[in-house]
Amino acid sequence: MALLTKLQKLKDEVSKVLIGRETEIDFLIISLLQGGHVLLESVPGTGKTLLGKTFAKSINGEFKRIQFTPDVLPSDVTGIQYFNPKTKDFELRPGPVMTNILLADEINRATPRTQSSLLEVMEEKQVTIDGETMKMTEPFMVIATQNPVDTQQGTFPLPAAQLDRFFMKLAVQYPSYEEELQMVRRFRETDPYTNVEAIISSDEISSLRAQVKKTKVDEDIEKYILAIIRQTREHAEIELGASPRAALALIRASQGAAFLKGRDYVIPDDVMTVAQAVLAHRLQLSIEASLTKTIDEIFMEILQTVPVPVEAEA
Repeated sequence: MALLTKLQKLKDEVSKVLIGRETEIDFLIISLLQGGHVLLESVPGTGKTLLGKTFAKSINGEFKRIQFTPDVLPSDVTGIQYFNPKTKDFELRPGPVMTNILLADEINRATPRTQSSLLEVMEEKQVTIDGETMKMTEPFMVIATQNPVDTQQGTFPLPAAQLDRFFMKLAVQYPSYEEELQMVRRFRETDPYTNVEAIISSDEISSLRAQVKKTKVDEDIEKYILAIIRQTREHAEIELGASPRAALALIRASQGAAFLKGRDYVIPDDVMTVAQAVLAHRLQLSIEASLTKTIDEIFMEILQTVPVPVEAEA
């Protein structure tokens, strides 16, 4: 329970800087506890970078940021072997991926070759530079951002294989009038980020991860999750359904949602809370369906048609 209290303090600490982002903070914590990565999508100026920086600072983690542009090379991400004239030998210079929280800013502006340089590190938690493999220091988490407005010039949409490696995708909306008014007043004279304190340590995160994995998933909940997954594959308007990796991600995210609420078992409400963030970005509509609907609309239709296991909820 002491560690759960720390998670609440972590949320409160990040909320000092990010106003009205409780859901996004919850999902970031769930992703951290389950070793997943997050894709943030929103227009410029909504606090995506600040969210990543504040989150890293509050977990006492190292934070690094890559601003992706079309001329960024894979070696700019992973690192290089360079020749040191003083020692007359090659030395390893690790890239910005060697950190705890990596912010991949505007990832869709990078070329496919550079985007793929993140695949190994996101999936295997290791990076290979000229044949030399290095393991990442835990916790390790990629928070990537992309701008849904600039989709025509100088961008390269993420392929399905890379989207599938993101544990969650979050659409960061504009703040409400009250939240924006509070933000303007808070940031007008001071910068709350400078006062953010480290709330939780790496060892405590490891302990929390072990506890989350023990969260019980009843057989009815497993069948409910698989029914949702199957519906995405069989739906007439969906060309590419959810993968087995997506099914595992949904189970783990549901465990995280239950754990944050102080329960050691998953209920259907936990699944419904995280399902859209976990699954929607992994699906692709048929050409005909994409002309009239969005993937979020169709996914919510699926979620409403799959029978909820009432006994498990009770």
